[in-house]
Amino acid sequence: MPKISKKKKDKISEQILHYLFSISPEARFTSQIAEELARDEEFIKSLLIDLKKNNFVLEVNKNASGKDYLRRQRWRLSDKVFSVYNNKQ
Repeated sequence: MPKISKKKKDKISEQILHYLFSISPEARFTSQIAEELARDEEFIKSLLIDLKKNNFVLEVNKNASGKDYLRRQRWRLSDKVFSVYNNKQ
């Protein structure tokens, strides 16, 4: 697989943030985000983990009834990033 430049990764990360902003405050599974952006799930997961390290997104590990997900992850925008996005709109 060819290497993807930092500039292109940043643009795809922006698309992820925009998508999460558009559905906020809901959280989506990695597979749903990948399907929406027409990208590979593992690639999207790696970008989401990078965004999590920078406190742009939050990982949701529990379902609505409070049970932990064993192998799935849901993601949503952090409150700080949501407020910044909302003010820029």
